[in-house]
Amino acid sequence: MNGQVLRMSGVGVRRGDAELLRDVRWTVEEDERWVVLGPNGAGKTTLLSVAAAQTRPDVGSAEVLEETLGRADSVELRSMVGFASSAVADRIPDSSRVLDLVISASYGYLGRFGEQYGTLDYGRGRALLNHWGVSHLQDRPFGTLSEGERKRVLVARALMADPELLLLDEPAAGLDLGGREDLMRRLAKLADDIDAPALVVVSHHVEEIPPGFTHALLMRAGEVVAGGPLERVLTEENVSATFGLPLTVGRDGQRWTARAA
Repeated sequence: MNGQVLRMSGVGVRRGDAELLRDVRWTVEEDERWVVLGPNGAGKTTLLSVAAAQTRPDVGSAEVLEETLGRADSVELRSMVGFASSAVADRIPDSSRVLDLVISASYGYLGRFGEQYGTLDYGRGRALLNHWGVSHLQDRPFGTLSEGERKRVLVARALMADPELLLLDEPAAGLDLGGREDLMRRLAKLADDIDAPALVVVSHHVEEIPPGFTHALLMRAGEVVAGGPLERVLTEENVSATFGLPLTVGRDGQRWTARAA
């Protein structure tokens, strides 16, 4: 691979009369850590669905891990992308055992269906649950977990197949302050790992940009407002245009803030 894990050129997605994405141009390199910011309805989730090879563009082209969507084997391509979202969580049976849910990601399944796994699979699954602070939940049914526990289990699952691209759709949504800050700390540690895959995290909030992230893509109404290195993109002008009201943007160390002007 030449270092480029994702490239969108003039991507558009329509659903009936609704234009969910319009002329999106975006490139992600393998050593970059991106946050995608925007209000509800900005097209962030649709964008991530394209990046995860779950949705094919109606207009333009998208390359994921150097494979063009629409030409590549989408099932095989999806297995090389780690993807955690509420849409994935909604498809998981409440009775799924947490450890089974994580290790089954090695083969693209959502839970066990009679297939056999080896010692290495179990070892990696347990190590990932431990890394994300939820190893004590390995024998619990997924449906009994709190929102914060579910989020961390889903991130562990997304990493199980050792992906080259990791996509997290609003991983902090629904978390209380303690849960959010714990997640930010763990994502910052992942971002700092030179062996970690390219990372893309979707959020509504500037405050949820983990330390160590390098780039931002700002979206509104299906279009890109600005994209590039954080320091260049997170200006008051760009952030205000993205969220549709005057905002002041600040930075305290490695954390960003935005408030109404």
